Amino acid sequence: MRPRPIVMGIVNVTPDSFSDGGLHGDGVRHAERLIEEGADWIDVGGESTRPGAPAVDAETEWARVQPVIAAFANDIPVSIDTSKATVARKALRAGARIINDVSGFSDDAMPAVTADAERTIVMHMRGTPQTMQSLTHYTNLVQSVCEWLMERAAMAKSDEVWIDPGIGFAKTAEQSIHLLGATKQVAAMGLPVLIGASRKSFIDKVVGAPDPHQRLGGSLAAVASTWTDGAQAFRVHDVRETRQLLDLLYAIEVAAQNRR
Repeated sequence: MRPRPIVMGIVNVTPDSFSDGGLHGDGVRHAERLIEEGADWIDVGGESTRPGAPAVDAETEWARVQPVIAAFANDIPVSIDTSKATVARKALRAGARIINDVSGFSDDAMPAVTADAERTIVMHMRGTPQTMQSLTHYTNLVQSVCEWLMERAAMAKSDEVWIDPGIGFAKTAEQSIHLLGATKQVAAMGLPVLIGASRKSFIDKVVGAPDPHQRLGGSLAAVASTWTDGAQAFRVHDVRETRQLLDLLYAIEVAAQNRR
């Protein structure tokens, strides 16, 4: 029987994230609410990675994420969503346990820092937020993503290494949907899979929901499909609804196993 699914609550302390930029102040109250709603861990990020987002310096990024880490590191696993080794190192020293690097080690110093993390998540991405949507040509999307993830995962030095196919990062809407449908192939590589599809624009392309806050149904559909196909963790904005969905799916799965 596989483990209970993990819900990662998103805490964006940025002014320009695509869904909730600037809405949560220093993020502490928002993180507290996500924990109350059932988050297994919280993922705090101080630099937006939406398409076209400008880069921020390490000092600004650290100043944004530090209050959340300080407030919750002793109570719940905290992951630091950063591509900068200096920010990751400070976060781990402050009590964060997990590195979530959406760039897949664009910073050459990051693999060494992962030695001090309990878990490292490596995500597939091409280019930067400024360039990634011009880098969507693949001869074989799934094969390319899987090979890249395994190559980068081998660089990490944490006891646990997880992989994330990077839905929406250097992928068109059609490619993101195709990749979600290939979750079994991604999971077959033998590393735990995290999916981050919450409120992303590919949902709008399918169901016509230009407002990210109106994409809950599509977000839950992506979670349900990929959990069924082998994903283990889910990075989401809507923790309460995702927790309820996954708890019921898991209960059904356990009941089916017990009947065999």
